[in-house]
Amino acid sequence: MDSTATIVKCIQAAAKDIGLPVPTDQAAAYVIGLGLMDAMQAALPGVDPKYYPRMVERYRYHFLAQDQELSLFPGTREMLQDLAQQGYFLAVATGKNRVGLNRALDGLKMLSVFDATRCADETFSKPHPAMLQELTRELGQDLKRTVMIGDTTHDLQMAINAGAAGIAVEYGAHGVEELHALNPVYAAKSTAELHAWLTQNA
Repeated sequence: MDSTATIVKCIQAAAKDIGLPVPTDQAAAYVIGLGLMDAMQAALPGVDPKYYPRMVERYRYHFLAQDQELSLFPGTREMLQDLAQQGYFLAVATGKNRVGLNRALDGLKMLSVFDATRCADETFSKPHPAMLQELTRELGQDLKRTVMIGDTTHDLQMAINAGAAGIAVEYGAHGVEELHALNPVYAAKSTAELHAWLTQNA
């Protein structure tokens, strides 16, 4: 989903609401992919921990007001449909909670696209390997044949921790150099590039 700018603005608005230092765009984007409580602690590391639950509440308030406006990157729906038709298992490992993921997928009419999903409120948050381990177990697959596609270093580090391959998406939350530092097997500059690489190599 093309959600980076919206998430950044919502984190910043949440901090402003309760009079905390407002994170920079870069600091707010860095925490994307983490569970919400972990994300707030990483975005505002010097703040009294008592403020984090309120940050989460305010973030949810702002995000829920905008999440129906979020859209997929161009070509994503077609890529997923094509991969599903080829017989690949498709799964989601996300920092969203279950309610948030189901709401997002329902809004995009994609609830039936994925074979399995795992959220940060159901297991350990990224970059812990649990999400990938649980998903591959649920689908009866092998981590050596699993590919984690992500736009954050948290995604790629989770793949490394789980013993899975990581593919970087360069048009999301984290910078290209940060992503490449984790040695992904491929880095895509667009959904079209990602689709073509998966079709040829997966």
